[in-house]
Amino acid sequence: MEVRIEEIKIGERFRKDFGNLEELAESIAEIGLLQPIGIDSENRLVFGERRIKACQILGWEVIPARLVDLDLLIKGEFAENELRKAFTTSERVAIGKALEEQLGERRGGDTSKGEQSNPQNSSEWKGKETRELAAKQAGFGSHYTYQQAKDVVENGAPELVEAMDRGEVSVSAAADVATLPKEEQAEIVARGEKEILEAAKRIRSEVREKKRAEVVARLNDVSAKEIKALSGKYDVIVIDPPWPMQKIERDVTPNQVAFEYPTMEEEELSALEMPAGEDCHMWLWTTHKFLPMALRLLEVWGFKYVCTFVWHKPGGFQPFDLPQYNCEFALYARKGSPVFVDTKAFPTCFNAPRGDHSEKPEEFYEVIRRVTAGVRIDIFNRRAIEGFDVWGNEANG
Repeated sequence: MEVRIEEIKIGERFRKDFGNLEELAESIAEIGLLQPIGIDSENRLVFGERRIKACQILGWEVIPARLVDLDLLIKGEFAENELRKAFTTSERVAIGKALEEQLGERRGGDTSKGEQSNPQNSSEWKGKETRELAAKQAGFGSHYTYQQAKDVVENGAPELVEAMDRGEVSVSAAADVATLPKEEQAEIVARGEKEILEAAKRIRSEVREKKRAEVVARLNDVSAKEIKALSGKYDVIVIDPPWPMQKIERDVTPNQVAFEYPTMEEEELSALEMPAGEDCHMWLWTTHKFLPMALRLLEVWGFKYVCTFVWHKPGGFQPFDLPQYNCEFALYARKGSPVFVDTKAFPTCFNAPRGDHSEKPEEFYEVIRRVTAGVRIDIFNRRAIEGFDVWGNEANG
């Protein structure tokens, strides 16, 4: 469809730097407008302000436009990807922003009219954030990618935005480069795709190292440690629960059946409140038998499982008609976004000799002290551990 430019409602836009509009106008004059602008049913501009300005330079009074029906997008009634395929990334960002605005207005208004007027009340959308819904309907894989694309559109030089739209650079790489001054962005884009990727990799590494240094400094701050110790909050938790197991009766000790220390059932372990700080590492020790329970406990305690550390022992118990159990597991999980101080020589499998009953190897603790910072605690431990507060019946032995 064609729309009179004077009838288009542009409103407040994020882009302030429109780049070389004369050059764009010359291109349009030579080969025409390859992509129409986007408007909604009330003639509000969704995307294409730069194209409008270039066409105004040429003296155009009307401009080709595509109707973007935000209601249909919100209700999810578009044929799968049929319409979205033709949109560039920056156009999908514009659609997402328009959806965010419209959803925000609806969520702040009357929600008594049912799902027809308020589709965000449907079971598919309940509990989801506005930006997550907008990201999905605008064709982004996640709200994180959507936010990265928004950062490029809002902070990127025109050359960088156009390179992203042409598919010459990924959204994530463009978002990294968009953190630089616009003049520097333009220079990097002019040097080609390889230079863009190298710059993005360098920026990402610098940001990661800066964040790591800031976190480590904060974790190692003496006053912060004292406050956490007083409040009972820890940055690192190692826990070796007294699993609900019993010893096997043997002829050599016919009267020794129960363990010498009390055990706890899953219900009791689930009721424990972990003394975790906002960003916390956890290693949960377990055996083959209690792996399923250990994973359930991590979820109950509010930790997200990441990976498993394996302690390879010299020998071990071998049940009848089964393999020899010559290893134990320390499930690594995290709450929030903790960081490691160092990841060199940090494997998930390690060899170490046995100690006393249920005692965990010093080799494990040496690694944890090296790769983490902050306040640490070892729960249900059997001995005093350097660099850890301890809690357990045998910790002082």
